[in-house]
Amino acid sequence: MLENIPHWLGAALSGIRAGHDKLTLSRLDLGGAAMIDLHSPAFAPGGRLPPRFTADGEGVSPPLVWRGLPEGTDCLALIVEDPDAPAPRPLVHAIVVAIDPALDGLAEGAIVADGDGADGKDVGMNSYFAQGWLPPDPPTGHGAHDYVFQLLALGRAEGADGGASDDASPGRGEFVDLVRDRILAAGVLVGTYSREEEAPVGPVGAAAALPA
Repeated sequence: MLENIPHWLGAALSGIRAGHDKLTLSRLDLGGAAMIDLHSPAFAPGGRLPPRFTADGEGVSPPLVWRGLPEGTDCLALIVEDPDAPAPRPLVHAIVVAIDPALDGLAEGAIVADGDGADGKDVGMNSYFAQGWLPPDPPTGHGAHDYVFQLLALGRAEGADGGASDDASPGRGEFVDLVRDRILAAGVLVGTYSREEEAPVGPVGAAAALPA
């Protein structure tokens, strides 16, 4: 959808961004939470996402791998947000909860609609009110966007039977309710993506450098 925004409008909105301070992890009290080693075999930390994981390609979710879960982890929860979206708050690209702590990662394409949950996880709702992975789709001319993968190791909820959410397809609000006061450890991985800028227009034969 955002690829249809004209370049001039994307450039005009380049200074309007939700902000990293509105990311879910920035708004939760992590206290003395330990760190999880979260990475992807598909891109380096802080590196550019390959197009296949975006709206310019197949649009599948990237593979993720983690290690270093603390003792007492009952389940894992993942939220992926874009704090550079020209919106009041970050755009949610994926939510996955009730991830089996026996798993050491999610395979490529694993974040898809699954109804009430399957395969050791429960996929929630993205900002487009759909289950699954929302492929990165930044406006042309808006510059680079960060896509922040936030993985949480959760302790057992008091009075709950396991880590499942009461909502079969949790959104951001339900995600926060699920993880609050249960965070044992957290891991963060950032991938970036931007659409190519238009080349400058000039006289035929004139040298012109593409923007970096």
